[in-house]
Order: sequence, then structure tokens, then C-alpha cells
Amino acid sequence: METMSPTNKIWTRETGAVEKRDLWSSLKRGFRGRCPRCGEGRLFRAFLKVDNRCSVCGLDFTPHRADDLPAYLVIVIVGHIVVPTALLIETDYSPPVGLQLAIYLPLTVVLSLALLQPVKGAVVGLQWALRMHGFDDNAPKGIPPA
Repeated sequence: METMSPTNKIWTRETGAVEKRDLWSSLKRGFRGRCPRCGEGRLFRAFLKVDNRCSVCGLDFTPHRADDLPAYLVIVIVGHIVVPTALLIETDYSPPVGLQLAIYLPLTVVLSLALLQPVKGAVVGLQWALRMHGFDDNAPKGIPPA
């Protein structure tokens, strides 16, 4: 049977000091498609493919886990724009159904495609700012990201 000896850890101001990460600036930088840390390097290498690392500061983007959250957020945002607009136009003007489909379907597609990359960048910026998944410098070793 192994005996465990407690290790004495002395906490000083320097051991508790971590890089300060501003939530709002990292969200804005991610929304613009820039690195959440420096705001200079590109976040995406393709439309929705996050680059492996920042070309300016070297931040590793591989631990991000945006998954389906950006798509859900885009659905909520676009739904809150298109549905009230459709209801307002329908109750006030009552245009023919063909005209409504010709307006609302392309509007929904264009808004969804326009918002998908910025929302995904903001989600990656949020994860970096809150030290989620593998963006924590002091994460325990040997535990794979979920």
C-alpha cells in the first residue's frame, strides 16, 4: 500500500497570476474573425474552418469546441429577425404567398450565411476568454478534452 505524503504548496502573488483575458474584447475580435488574444491574426483558414494557430501571436486554436452552438445561435438570431418582420408585413399589407416566399426564404439564407462565421468566431473567443476546454494554461495533464 502506498502512502501519500502531502506536498506543501506555498502560494505567492506570482503563482496565482494568470493572463488577464477580457471577455468583451475577445468576443469582438472573434466576431471579426481575428485572434481573440492579439486581434491581429486570422481566426479562420476557410469559411468555417478554424486555423490551427494564430500567425501573429502563436495561440493554439486546436482545443476549441464550438460544435453546434454557432448554428443554434444563428437560428435564434435569424428567427428573431425574420419572424417578426414576416408577421408585421403579413398583418399590415397581406402580400401574396409567392411574394412572401420570394422575400423571406432568400433573406433567411443570406442572413444565416452572413452570421455563421462571425458567431462561430465569437464562440471561439468566448471559450478562450473563459479558459474553456484546452485554452487553460494550467489544465491538468493527461485528461483529453471532452
